[in-house]
Amino acid sequence: MVLLLRYSCKLISRVSFFVCILCTAFRLNAVISHAESNNKTEMLAAYFDSPGEPDVLYVNQVPIPELEDNEVLVKVQASAINRADTLQRRGLYPIPPGASPILGLEVSGTIEKVGASVGSAWKVGDKVMCLCNGGGNAEFVAVHFKHVMPMPANTNFLEAAAIPEVWLTAFQLLHFVGKLQPEDYVLIHAGASGVGTAAIQLVTLAKGKAIVTAGSEDKIKLALELGASAGFNYKETDFSEEVMKFTEGRGVNLILDCVGGVYWEMNVNCLAMDGRWVLYGLLGGRSVNGNLFLELLKKRISLMATTLRTRTDEYKGQLVEAFSQQALSHFERGYLKPVMDSVFPLDQISAAHEKMEANKNMGKIMIRVAKDNTDAIGVVDSINNINKEETQIKAEL
Repeated sequence: MVLLLRYSCKLISRVSFFVCILCTAFRLNAVISHAESNNKTEMLAAYFDSPGEPDVLYVNQVPIPELEDNEVLVKVQASAINRADTLQRRGLYPIPPGASPILGLEVSGTIEKVGASVGSAWKVGDKVMCLCNGGGNAEFVAVHFKHVMPMPANTNFLEAAAIPEVWLTAFQLLHFVGKLQPEDYVLIHAGASGVGTAAIQLVTLAKGKAIVTAGSEDKIKLALELGASAGFNYKETDFSEEVMKFTEGRGVNLILDCVGGVYWEMNVNCLAMDGRWVLYGLLGGRSVNGNLFLELLKKRISLMATTLRTRTDEYKGQLVEAFSQQALSHFERGYLKPVMDSVFPLDQISAAHEKMEANKNMGKIMIRVAKDNTDAIGVVDSINNINKEETQIKAEL
């Protein structure tokens, strides 16, 4: 017993020493990196000269963005791609006035500089995740300080970068626009997408019942594993009929629709009386044929349309604040988790776009940005793992 205790103490001591070394190395690397960043005037960014297929994308040397007083400059560790990025690349998504022409709506990283009016909200070195008004697929991005969130504990940079855009979108659709209530049935189209996987978990957290559509059995399986009550393959069945059977004729209270045109009749058919229909994408067409307005009147359906990127800074700030207060702690507890499909380095962003446009992803397609990204993520993961092991050893003793 004495020998076991001595051995355990030595092991704990060694683990603690290793943690100190890693932490010191990480801090030293951050200091060196910060000093180098302050001397830089240019950065690498995903770029395209004219709209087209994914092969128009390339990595270009561009100026580091100038900082406004209400912004922070973030050194990007990881980013992601979204449907808006692929549409912008094709010339089908005009960027809002004042937005960066560089792709990328969400990032994780560390704060490098702080604007004059930011105050004490953020400081240099803070590890954060951010909702960007473009510019995220680059080494640095300037972000409004109210669109910044702390990285949840025990979350690495890749996981954190998978949160801002899709989780804030899902949160907005459900709570700000859709007015989700406990026990609501919620139909989520594209259930295995980034927004879909986030919405499933948020509906479940709010004690609603998520039903999804997706284009493969693997995607349906993923949705069910995340907490969906039911899932239907839209390629093989009329989902509206299946939804009505599952809800025993009641219908759903809320639909999150990124498809549009081709789904309108089936959406109406499976909506309950006084149902809410939130449209946030048009992947299935921009126009409808038929008596849409008449059908809406028959069921007193509320049809609402929304986007996030075109919202005001004030609105986005309120959304970030509400999400931070109501959802962030659930990531730390493990109740909510971003779903990542794959990771591409920045110089392979064209391949990432190809994968998204082929609808082959289940969850987020991530982009490694910083050259020291692997080391940074690796150190964070190593420290987390060592801390868990040390806690386990102490518990066993």
